[in-house]
Amino acid sequence: MDVIVVDDPTDEQIRQWHAVLLAVHGAEPAGDPAPGPEHTAAWLLGAEQGSRQRFWAAVEGDEMIAVAALRLPGEPGADRPGEIDIRVRPERRRAGIGTRLLTEAAEGLRGDGRTSVLAQVSAGTPAIPFLESHGFHCVLTLSGLLLHLDDVPAERVAALVAAGPPGYDLVRWQGVVPDEYAAALARAKHAMADMSAYEGAPWDADRVREMAEMVNKRGDDLYTVAAVQGTTVAGFTEIVVPALGPERAAQYDTAVVPEHRGRRLGIWVKAAMLEWLRRERPEVREIETDNAGDNVHMLAVNEELGFRRQCESREYQAAAGDLPG
Repeated sequence: MDVIVVDDPTDEQIRQWHAVLLAVHGAEPAGDPAPGPEHTAAWLLGAEQGSRQRFWAAVEGDEMIAVAALRLPGEPGADRPGEIDIRVRPERRRAGIGTRLLTEAAEGLRGDGRTSVLAQVSAGTPAIPFLESHGFHCVLTLSGLLLHLDDVPAERVAALVAAGPPGYDLVRWQGVVPDEYAAALARAKHAMADMSAYEGAPWDADRVREMAEMVNKRGDDLYTVAAVQGTTVAGFTEIVVPALGPERAAQYDTAVVPEHRGRRLGIWVKAAMLEWLRRERPEVREIETDNAGDNVHMLAVNEELGFRRQCESREYQAAAGDLPG
């Protein structure tokens, strides 16, 4: 077995990488739909704006038997963790292949000046003991939820929007945030305490714009609804409609600033988003989201809207110095 760097993947390498992903998906508990080949190709061929990617594959003869991806947000040495994903064909596990790939990725991580790395994996899969045996510790538990838009009557959504609290206005934009709200949106994103404890990257106006530009560059559409008082963003929600498979949109961030909580701003902006999507993007049939397991309030908001729990995942983190290599 050899480990190769996949810097500029060929069509055949993309096909084999996708085959590994399908094999792993087929052996794990039901959750997200299996990735399509076009998604795998787009991911391997185009790094998101503001980040770089490195790829490795374990090969035996002409066949890929495992793959590893390392995402490096920001510039080299940035005070932000890398993000790693390792997939090993089920029939080839427990033979040290994942460890070989992790060792290669760890060298790349340290070579980029990073001090830590994150990995998100499904609960109840072999990835959990693998990560824990290599110095990773769980920092966040996430509940995966799914909303079928056909299950939410339009009149109920309209009633939730009409019941918005006095003293606030709804503002909507697609793509990059308008300049007058950029700094206020960054401040509102600090309300998401579940990620800030370990993500290591403070939100500011530039990072807010960078995130939106990254979504635009890959061809997806970012929609934002905010509850505002003047130019203060009291709460907001974001949805991304992917270019590939727009039937299932992805919930990005939702937050309400602490001093504005208790006024049902969260469900107000989410209902306004559903109303907007139905009008602007009728092809969207589902919305998927993750909620931190201890975020009881946002879980209650999502379940009131009609989201149902589908799966559970976990975020793991390790110090770069604790990884093999």
